[in-house]
Amino acid sequence: MTVDITLIVLMAVFFAAGIYLLLERSLTRVLLGLILLGNGANILLLSMSGGGGKSPLYVSGTPAEDYTDSLPQALILTAIVITFAVTAFMLGIIYRSWVLGRQDDVQDDPEDRRVADQPSYDYEDDADIAADTTEFSDDGSAPEPAGTSASGGDRADRPEDTP
Repeated sequence: MTVDITLIVLMAVFFAAGIYLLLERSLTRVLLGLILLGNGANILLLSMSGGGGKSPLYVSGTPAEDYTDSLPQALILTAIVITFAVTAFMLGIIYRSWVLGRQDDVQDDPEDRRVADQPSYDYEDDADIAADTTEFSDDGSAPEPAGTSASGGDRADRPEDTP
């Protein structure tokens, strides 16, 4: 199996540009980054699928290793459909953002800034424990099992069970 170096370089460029665009604040650039990542994934699947072969239609007398594997093409088609759906969703988000705020950039939320300015909170060190919740006592005696009474009597001695 030989791998075309041109496809590998193109895939790497698509991934690098897509990740760079995803880190921007503009939703349009995020959309372009998602499209580039989807195309990079398609090229990755295509380049790793192996060399070409005969059509995957059955012809008697042809050995199985001469056929082309159709799974990579099915995966690429699925990736194209998923990329199209994500693109349509992002276009809807971009349109809604433009209608509501006349801007394409994602703004910082004041609540996010307030939370980011707070010191960190460690649940183990900073939590307030109202009472000791251990089931072991300090004096060495074991706690009473559930359903037993302090008097030591059994259930037949209770007045609610007698006729």
